[in-house]
Amino acid sequence: MIYLDAAATTPIRREVLEAMWPYLTGDFGNPSSHHTLGEAAAGALAAARKTTAAFLGCRAGDVTFTSGGTEADNLAIKGIALARQAADPMLDRVVISAIEHPAVEESARYLERFHGFSVDVVDVDAAGVVTPAALQGVLRPETALVSIMYANNEVGTVQPVRELAALARHHGIPFHTDAVQAAGSLPLNVKDLGVDALSLSGHKLGAPKGCGVLFVRGRLGIEPLIHGGGQERGRRSGTENIAGAVGVATALRLADAGDAAERAAGLAALRDGFIAAVQAAVPDAVLSGHPVHRLPGLASFCFPGTSGESLLLELERDGVVCSSGSACAAGSDAPSPVLLAMGISPEVAQTAVRFSFDSTVTPEELSTAARAVGAAVGRVRGLGDRLPN
Repeated sequence: MIYLDAAATTPIRREVLEAMWPYLTGDFGNPSSHHTLGEAAAGALAAARKTTAAFLGCRAGDVTFTSGGTEADNLAIKGIALARQAADPMLDRVVISAIEHPAVEESARYLERFHGFSVDVVDVDAAGVVTPAALQGVLRPETALVSIMYANNEVGTVQPVRELAALARHHGIPFHTDAVQAAGSLPLNVKDLGVDALSLSGHKLGAPKGCGVLFVRGRLGIEPLIHGGGQERGRRSGTENIAGAVGVATALRLADAGDAAERAAGLAALRDGFIAAVQAAVPDAVLSGHPVHRLPGLASFCFPGTSGESLLLELERDGVVCSSGSACAAGSDAPSPVLLAMGISPEVAQTAVRFSFDSTVTPEELSTAARAVGAAVGRVRGLGDRLPN
């Protein structure tokens, strides 16, 4: 099997599992308990928080461990907006982009339905980019929060987060970014980025599913979504997932080890070679997303005249595992809202296939996969009218 669906999830790294193992077995204490087992758990949690903070370039107290990227996005969007509104009732608008992950969009729509907020959606260009001029056009004195993702999970476009965050800061508006897809590939120092909040998910970079991180700048107020004993500095109550915190911190440390920029450049070179091979095999394949400013391990195409789902089945028969887009839209045959927002027609958008990989992929695997794409497209198109509607 050639696994090209890393944007959906990655396998757990052995080093991560080994770091977690003690807290899944003998060191099972509750970090709030004042005895030896509890103190050992509290120490592990503190160390994980310190490691994560070092990766992000922030204070340990700015790190909140969550159950994943979706919870981190929910806590950031709802928590910051509600806290800002409580301090100033005039702040009743949130800004998101037209290509946000559902965790961000649905959080904003929740505020709209139940708390009287208005949601301002900033458009993207044909490459999926939010320009500073487009963001400027939707900012209002009543804007409580701006949330724009760092890198898109479907097409890989990387946003100019530094410029967008600087623009929001100029207007005194907090800026959150969903950096789930960026982790392990792009710089995530929050001071350099200038962001006030940032979300991560462990299972995108070799940690298990069910663990994530939210960075929130210390002086920024946030209303908790989960109430109880006041764990995580009052931002997220409930007994902490020690093994999960250790796992995600270990994965971040490994992602930061060695020359991360060199690894990303090497992966980008493999990606570009794969893109060229696919376009040679299928000359009318349409690359979606920005041609340059894109994730180093993601290539998304539309194949006009095919069925995206049929193409996925054919590729899997040939041992190539990939996806039609966001894993969070599994089971839906509707065209991707991300592609529609970029101006791609519904008919073409339904032919989309996403290939995503990390540094464990080999050039030989990508060459084999590109040949399989050409063969699979030929078979699907050969079916013609026999394909089900």
